[in-house]
Amino acid sequence: MATGEPTIRAQSVPLVATAAAAIEGHEAAPVGLATFASLRHRDFRLLWLGTCFMSAGQWIQQVTLGWLVYDLTSSAALLGLIGAVRALPFLVVSPTAGVIADRVDRRVIILAAESFLVAAAVVMGTIVVSGQLQVWHLFVFTIATGTAWSFNQPARMALVPNVVPEDDLMNAIALNSLGFNLTKVIGPSLGGVLIAVFGAGGNFFVQAAAYAAVLVVVYLMRVPPTPSLAGAESVLQNLREGLAYVRATPTVLALLLLTLIPSILALPYMSLMPVFARDVLGLGPDALGLMLAAPGLGAVVSTLFVASYAYRMERRGPFLLGALVLLGISLILFSQTTELRFALAALFGVGCFHIFFGSITNAMIQQIIPDELRGRVTSIYMLEFGLTPAGTLLAGATTEGFGGPLTVAMMGASVLTLAIVVTWRFPEIRRI
Repeated sequence: MATGEPTIRAQSVPLVATAAAAIEGHEAAPVGLATFASLRHRDFRLLWLGTCFMSAGQWIQQVTLGWLVYDLTSSAALLGLIGAVRALPFLVVSPTAGVIADRVDRRVIILAAESFLVAAAVVMGTIVVSGQLQVWHLFVFTIATGTAWSFNQPARMALVPNVVPEDDLMNAIALNSLGFNLTKVIGPSLGGVLIAVFGAGGNFFVQAAAYAAVLVVVYLMRVPPTPSLAGAESVLQNLREGLAYVRATPTVLALLLLTLIPSILALPYMSLMPVFARDVLGLGPDALGLMLAAPGLGAVVSTLFVASYAYRMERRGPFLLGALVLLGISLILFSQTTELRFALAALFGVGCFHIFFGSITNAMIQQIIPDELRGRVTSIYMLEFGLTPAGTLLAGATTEGFGGPLTVAMMGASVLTLAIVVTWRFPEIRRI
């Protein structure tokens, strides 16, 4: 495939045509109905419900692990390390998981991964309740569950276009993100309350119940078989084919590269929430839950907007870049807060602008790539979670030396700087 501006035009034509068709199909509908249009498809409703249960368990797990590590060690460096270990399997395993998602029934992959997560949560809850918990238990659990997530997520994301027609794809991706972020509001808050009232062990059993619910709804789904890969190529050859497609498609390459900005320079702020809750604001686990929930609430508002109005955005590139600028400003504002209410307002903005950027980018990538390559390209997109450890480790080390507020302020300043650089260096993004 040729590279350069002609390729951009060739890829843009079907993208514009798809968006135009979507506008034509939804413009006459009331805004409320258009917002939830893709939920009229049975299998997507089940997938969306599974996303809600799955992400609820994930957010409860995140707040529990962070609190346990910091409570046992009072070390911001180890707090950053647990976040890094959680994301590392995405970097190591996701490329192979993407190939498997193009070779094996995606529904079966999700069922296997969720079964493992149920068992791991039960084991970990038993260890905590028994009073035998040590720090190394948390790291082993994090690596094991992170590996399961790295197989689960590419298959789940690649499955969305298989259960909705193309006209509803952007709406479905936005609603999938909405389900994830709705539970981001509820999950951390529930996790903080459970720690305060019942202890951390109960949280792991709640996780197990949530993952078991995912097994039920995914089992009920009826989805088309995964497209067969031509010939008897090896996994490595299949992976190379996906990488070659990305290199030969400048629009997809630019969008994938652009996702690295928030994943490295913005997302690590989440690992520092216990530091802000306990040391900066002088509060406990209930406040930590609220602080982790605030970005989720902002994300909910953002994804509702995308689901309702994304088809009406004639030029999405400037919106993407503007969201990055506002993300940086929100991080800087959060770093300077000393009261919970102002911290929650700033975190609301962080979640809103980050997810707005991510939802639009993901939807555009999914509309461009062919289904037989969907798992592999999606796994490359998922590398943003694997690259987060670099930022998380740096954030933990910087916090040890200079404190949380200065660390987060530098994150925001870096995002602002890189947003300006991207605007200048990638003109094709501005024209999308």
